[in-house]
Amino acid sequence: MTDWIEKIGVISGIALPLFNIPLIVKLIQRKSSKDLSLTWALGVWVCIVLMTPQALRSHDLAFRLFGIVNIIFFSIVVFFVLKYRK
Repeated sequence: MTDWIEKIGVISGIALPLFNIPLIVKLIQRKSSKDLSLTWALGVWVCIVLMTPQALRSHDLAFRLFGIVNIIFFSIVVFFVLKYRK
């Protein structure tokens, strides 16, 4: 990392997907996903999946880390949305 802007980008790229954790915890505790749109969850997830190859091949460390962490945590969200769908 060469400058402070890149450092902030890397930290933010890792931190942003971590905000899915409260949603994951809420889904597990309530064992329900009825208040979440299935179209929204799957639409966002498909877009993330389609963006991930570009993130992985990018030379931009912030984008690459964001792509990796984001697909992991949002895949967990989608798993619980589908698991607790009634």
